[in-house]
Amino acid sequence: MITRPQPEECNSYYNTYISKVPDGDVIELLRKLKESSYELFSALSDDKANYAYANGKWSIKETLGHMIDTERTFAYRLFCFSRDYVELPGFDQEIYVNNANFSSRTMQSLAAEFRVTRESNIYLIEALTDEQLNRKGVASGNPASVRALVYMLPGHEIHHLGILKERYLL
Repeated sequence: MITRPQPEECNSYYNTYISKVPDGDVIELLRKLKESSYELFSALSDDKANYAYANGKWSIKETLGHMIDTERTFAYRLFCFSRDYVELPGFDQEIYVNNANFSSRTMQSLAAEFRVTRESNIYLIEALTDEQLNRKGVASGNPASVRALVYMLPGHEIHHLGILKERYLL
């Protein structure tokens, strides 16, 4: 079982995501969230998924697209750091979302993409050794351990699911 990272294993900003992860097996949580998020998103109509709660805020499709982008980014970081590559550039979420055209896609397509992206990342994480989990690198000028990045995956998802349930899916 992958142990919870210590606060000093990443920038304090990311500890807000890690703190949302309940105690227990993080890989099992990733599996459960993969399915529950897929069910939630794939059940939404495209009309509902194009809704944004305020002007200038992302739609549900854009939020899920951002979740996919972040899933890939965090997984790429943990992949690189686990292989001992130690410095990566930043990730500007606004640029990524603005250039992705998520609104032209169906919600079912985005939900399926999230599901398979997560599935792939679970295979990657399951293959990590304890030594690899403890390796560190730098992304966006901030240090992070592989273990911290593993916990950021469900933490980021839980963060956005909370916002969606609070502001979009009333």
